[in-house]
Amino acid sequence: MTYEECIAYLYSQLPVFHRVGSSAIKKGLDNTLALAEALGNPHQQLKSVHIAGTNGKGSSSNMLAAVLQAAGYKTGLYTSPHLKEFTERIKINGKDIPTDYLVNFVQQHKSLFEEIKPSFFEMTVALAFRYFADEQVDIAIIEVGLGGRLDSTNIITPLISLITNISYDHQDLLGNSLESIAREKAGIIKPGVPIVISKTQPEIAPVFEEVASTNQADIYFADQIFEIAAGENYNTHQQFEVVKGGQKYLPGLDVSLGGQYQRYNIPGVLGVIELLNQKGFRVTEENIRQGFSNVTGYTGFKGRWQILNQKPLIICDSGHNEDGIKQVVAQLESLKASQVHVVFGMVKDKDITKVLQLLPSTYKYYFCQASLPRALPATELKALAADYNLRGAYYPDVNTAIRAARQQAAETDVIFIGGSTFVVAEIESL
Repeated sequence: MTYEECIAYLYSQLPVFHRVGSSAIKKGLDNTLALAEALGNPHQQLKSVHIAGTNGKGSSSNMLAAVLQAAGYKTGLYTSPHLKEFTERIKINGKDIPTDYLVNFVQQHKSLFEEIKPSFFEMTVALAFRYFADEQVDIAIIEVGLGGRLDSTNIITPLISLITNISYDHQDLLGNSLESIAREKAGIIKPGVPIVISKTQPEIAPVFEEVASTNQADIYFADQIFEIAAGENYNTHQQFEVVKGGQKYLPGLDVSLGGQYQRYNIPGVLGVIELLNQKGFRVTEENIRQGFSNVTGYTGFKGRWQILNQKPLIICDSGHNEDGIKQVVAQLESLKASQVHVVFGMVKDKDITKVLQLLPSTYKYYFCQASLPRALPATELKALAADYNLRGAYYPDVNTAIRAARQQAAETDVIFIGGSTFVVAEIESL
């Protein structure tokens, strides 16, 4: 079996959420537990940090992994979905899982998959845990795929749990209120395991407090411990002023990830680092600065306010729900460009109207669709957008739309590419 045949087998045999949506979700942890047991329960051999949230969990996972790598720890990182290659989901010290390990794993356990019939995600989680255990990582950063309570990753008992910003997304699976969504995310809170909340949201904070109390888990609202003020923003990186207990802490903290919204993620990451230091890890101020200033260098993280070109300035971001798009628009407005060109596509199962009403009518739009079954046809997106006075042409694929935007954009303009992780994933130059 070649790597290509292996990936084709996985996509054909196992339901894949990013391709078909909620029909791929198997609620409950039974399959994952059965897989883990057959594989020797590798998740029980790992020290880990578990990260859930609607927006910010990917950035937080990568920032934390980068800091731990800078501190000299062999760090596993599990995230989803991937952008270009399946192997991006599972990394150690920024290096993808080797293709031969993946192929051998699938070949060795095909009969197990055919017996248990796991989802694509359940299989991937089991693979990640087995790989991290085999490689004896010092710590594994585990990002929740969707929700928390019933997510396949939730079989672990981590050292610390982290929940980032909560907003509306996947309501068909998680509920139609922020409280119900928060309760699903709070499902990662384990008995006696400290929980860090990145951003205090008064309307849902009682949910986290209640679940933490029930589990006798210490709870920390990180933004009440670490105050973050924006400093200079250079698009490719930015600086923040951090205050802790009324005193300057990490002055002029340089962060290599763009996007003003990172200010909401930083407190949670710092809170986790502080707790890890209490649990025997040794992460210094210098390690924190090194990690934050070179996240992409340490982990290979892509797709979050990523600069692809300077003249014209071309930016991509994988924000795809109401809150994510709100942050993206605020960042675009701060650039004060003479004209913003937006290459935009979405998937069918998002709350499309909530997103469209956030987009400025002064931008020029290039509607497109990613090449997967869940993609909303560009013609339909264009028609829906017209109801919100968003005007533009439609294109059959992402890169045709990008080429059209580049032809029309002046050097002083900005081109933004986004609306869906899968639109960003198909950018040729990424």
